[in-house]
Amino acid sequence: MKRSFKQLFVGLLVLTLMVSIFPGKSAQAEENDFLNINAKAAILIEFSTGKIIYQKNVDEALPVASMTKMMTEYLLLEAIEDGKLDWSKEVILSDYAQSVSQKYPELSNVPMRKQEPYTIKELYEAMAIYSANGATIALAEAIAGSETKFVEMMNAKAEEIGLENYNFVNSTGLNNEDLVVGGVPMYPEGTAADAETTLSAKDTARLAHRLLTDYPEILETASIPFKVFREGTPDAIDMPNWNKMLFTEELKVQFEGIDGLKTGSTDAAGFNFTGTAERDGMRVISVVMNTTNDEGVSTEISRFIETKKLMTHAFGSYSVQELFPGEYQIEGESILPVTKGKEDKVEIHTKEPFKTLVKDGNKDNFKPQFEINEKILNEEGELTAPIKEGDSVGVMKVTQEGGQDYGYLFENEGASVELVTKEGVEKANWFVLSMRAVGGFFSDLWSTVAGAIKGLF
Repeated sequence: MKRSFKQLFVGLLVLTLMVSIFPGKSAQAEENDFLNINAKAAILIEFSTGKIIYQKNVDEALPVASMTKMMTEYLLLEAIEDGKLDWSKEVILSDYAQSVSQKYPELSNVPMRKQEPYTIKELYEAMAIYSANGATIALAEAIAGSETKFVEMMNAKAEEIGLENYNFVNSTGLNNEDLVVGGVPMYPEGTAADAETTLSAKDTARLAHRLLTDYPEILETASIPFKVFREGTPDAIDMPNWNKMLFTEELKVQFEGIDGLKTGSTDAAGFNFTGTAERDGMRVISVVMNTTNDEGVSTEISRFIETKKLMTHAFGSYSVQELFPGEYQIEGESILPVTKGKEDKVEIHTKEPFKTLVKDGNKDNFKPQFEINEKILNEEGELTAPIKEGDSVGVMKVTQEGGQDYGYLFENEGASVELVTKEGVEKANWFVLSMRAVGGFFSDLWSTVAGAIKGLF
């Protein structure tokens, strides 16, 4: 069917208007990138609330390189906690782990010997500080028996903790092409020859958040700027932390309060960094992936420069504040009717103070609202006695009016605090209930009679 010039012109005009009114994701991302972060993906959150301060392309799964090791660290610390391993346990490296460790300086490694015992603590420090790949494989094998089984554990744990866009293919974050020894593929079974672990920026932040929540002791090791592996032996090797924000003042990336967490770089991933820092009681987590400098060039230092931008913004513009105290009540919303009780009503209030992340100058933009759990009310909207002091009846939700709101790191998080009863209400005895029923009957009867008489006149 041929179209007239007029039809084509109108169609083009409509399309132009739609594009201008509903811009694509890339246009929106550029518009919201108020910090001008030179990275393919990035995210910044406040730790205690999970509140997202900044985000850019956070849902696309990208290669994460050695940031993969955060999952290996999690599973190791979990095994230590469960008593399956202890720090002093000695292991003999497999030919695979030992051979990978000899790929130095081609890969980040501490070269290790065959038939030489190494403690779990030594291997852990080499992984957490120096991102040593052979040591990481040795730990995976110590935990699961083989790296193949360990990868199964990694993906199962990712699902358990609520990650969404992920695929773990090995314990290190290397491309599987690097895990070929003497021409023999050694990478985990069921993974492709050129595969590499991928995570979204949001899931990388979720993994870091869970690691810090469950095992905050990771920071004791991740914050060590320099250590010598096997100090005092012929195998001694320097292990400067790849996180240059801990100590590199001359490159202007050193940052007060930073104490972790994990770097990563491969050809596919570019330069990545998951950082965390704490100042004045507030901790933030940032993730930058595939960073470049202002000229668009990918350099090792670019990941720290972009991280510094994020953290400077967080600590310079935000604070965690208590907006509403514990036992807070809203006038006109803090009394619930009660049936079958000695009293016919009960007061409610918040169980705990409400704290949240607040941008400077925006404290008055937060508005509270009580939301009662309808499932605990009868058809008349009443609570049924007996009621205990402190019984949960709902939540107080707090909404922010105005300003950019990126939500929370985890879907089940939100700006709310539990609502509870202020006091208990005992159930009335049978006599009182009977008298109320009789009183109610005569009250209804009188209303009916009164209505009929009124109708006669």
